[in-house]
Amino acid sequence: MASKSPASVVNVETDETHLTVFLKDGRRISVPLEWYPRLYYGTVKERTDWRPFGFKNRAIAWDSLDEHISVEGLLDGRPSSESPQSIQRWLLSRGQKHENGLTV
Repeated sequence: MASKSPASVVNVETDETHLTVFLKDGRRISVPLEWYPRLYYGTVKERTDWRPFGFKNRAIAWDSLDEHISVEGLLDGRPSSESPQSIQRWLLSRGQKHENGLTV
């Protein structure tokens, strides 16, 4: 019988459209990168600078992006709950532009 608790994170990959998380039990979870705006707007270097954290490494942290995602949230299909206003402030603090090309 499968464990009811999430497995530990062993690897994370991103491309232009997806976040893929590899778990110790062999599962792979792939979700749209746009679910997590800080990852979506982050640089390739920032997206690759992740670390497992939390109880039994059941979450992922991107310290430079101030982003934290739990395996449980990924398995439940929960995108970021950060407000659009918060993302806009964060982008502005980075001097970035929204995907529509306008500075926020």
